[in-house]
Amino acid sequence: MFIGDIERFLKEDLGYNDISCHLVPDEESDAIIFAKEDCVLAGISIASSIFAYLGINANAKFEDGSSIKKGNVIFDLNGSPVSILQAERLVLNFLGHLSGIATVTRKCVNLVEKHSSVTRVACTRKTTPGIREHEKMAVIAGGGDSHRFNLSDSIMIKDNHVKMIGVEAAIASAKKKASFTQKIEVEVESLEDALLAAENGADIIMLDNMAPGTIIGTVSSLRNASISEHILIEASGGINENNLEDYANTGVDVISMG
Repeated sequence: MFIGDIERFLKEDLGYNDISCHLVPDEESDAIIFAKEDCVLAGISIASSIFAYLGINANAKFEDGSSIKKGNVIFDLNGSPVSILQAERLVLNFLGHLSGIATVTRKCVNLVEKHSSVTRVACTRKTTPGIREHEKMAVIAGGGDSHRFNLSDSIMIKDNHVKMIGVEAAIASAKKKASFTQKIEVEVESLEDALLAAENGADIIMLDNMAPGTIIGTVSSLRNASISEHILIEASGGINENNLEDYANTGVDVISMG
């Protein structure tokens, strides 16, 4: 993590006249951070970076991705009580937020694995500005797929592209501009556009906001059309923990959730 990021986070939290953290004698102290409920842990790296920046000796008891129980000690700390108080809320916010993402991800992955041994659970770019990399890494800690980290990782042809120039023209334009390392993904809302995307060389076909029954039919039609084996089929849009099992039985390669 960049020092500038840590300084920005601390400046936001401490302000210009922090009195509360200086109310205690600045003598060496010990402290712990512990879990208040069962969870999948994430955020160890960023927490360790914050502690190191403030000169706090921090011993992490677990790694990201660990399943921990209520009461488990996550960090043993030693250092200035002023620094520990300054780091406390910032670290707890990151650990709580990122562990929440990892915990939900693990729950979704386990749910899908009951129905399919090949379908991946992925996240999307619907992330918090400024901390996307940490949220994506939390998804990975939970056993999920990070999808693309940013717009440069792969080329996504979305519904707005299709409405403006159509599937064929959008794919042709993408092929002209793409590096050989970049995959082309096309978001479609109908079987016709899905077949068109496959015929024109898409690497990934995203079935957007389709009901599970419609997806099953679309996947079957794509497979029967003998699409290239390298093409992945992704389902996205309106998928949550309540209907995830229905989508896990559709035969798609990837299920992406916000």
